[in-house]
Formats: sequence, C-alpha cells, structure tokens
Amino acid sequence: MKEQTEVGKLKEGRYVIVDDEPCRIVSIAISKPGKHGAAKSRIDCIGIFDGVKRSIVQPVSAKTYVPVVERKIAQVISIAGTTVQFMDVKDFEMFELNLTEDQVSDLEPGKEIAYITSLGKKKLE
Repeated sequence: MKEQTEVGKLKEGRYVIVDDEPCRIVSIAISKPGKHGAAKSRIDCIGIFDGVKRSIVQPVSAKTYVPVVERKIAQVISIAGTTVQFMDVKDFEMFELNLTEDQVSDLEPGKEIAYITSLGKKKLE
C-alpha cells in the first residue's frame, strides 16, 4: 500500500518510494528557487529491504509516493537450513524468509520476533 504526498512535506527518517523500492530518507537538501524555476529538493535514501543508496531530485511541489511500512510480530514455526517459516501472531498469516546463518542461529521454534512489511515484502528488524 502506498500514499501520495508532496516532496516538500517529506522529512528525514520517514519513507519514500524510489525505483519501486521503499526507502528510508537519510538527508534532504532544498535549493533556493532560481530565476526560471521552483525550489528543488534532493533526497538521499537507503532501501529498507536491499540496503542500496538512492537519491532523487524533484521540485518541492512535485508529488511522490510514500510506502505504508508496518512493524509486526511473528512466531517462528520451523527452521530448515536458512529458510525459516513464520506465522503472524495477529492474522495467522504464514510466510517464509531466507535468512543469513547469523540470523538463523538466534532463532528457535516458538520464539516471537519483530518484522517489517511494506509493498508485499518482509524483513526481520
């Protein structure tokens, strides 16, 4: 799910969609309006799920999309190698995530863990 907002209303620490990827805003620099144009905003951000740095430059009055980022709790159901099966504790939705060895070593069946979901993607916090 995503919502539309103006670039000028974005703040550091919030989220924005860049290249169809939800990103957390790291810094915002706004240039003054010139002789022939409006003020421009340069937004530097990092992808929530892929960790890639991205930046966009748009007029302050332009519209952009902001993702709905939710924090939820899931219970570990089973572990098979680096694939872990989870169940959301509120709506009982089952899903699997491929994790790193370090992440898997901290988990055990029955343990509850926080995760982030946005635009159909999921990641452990």
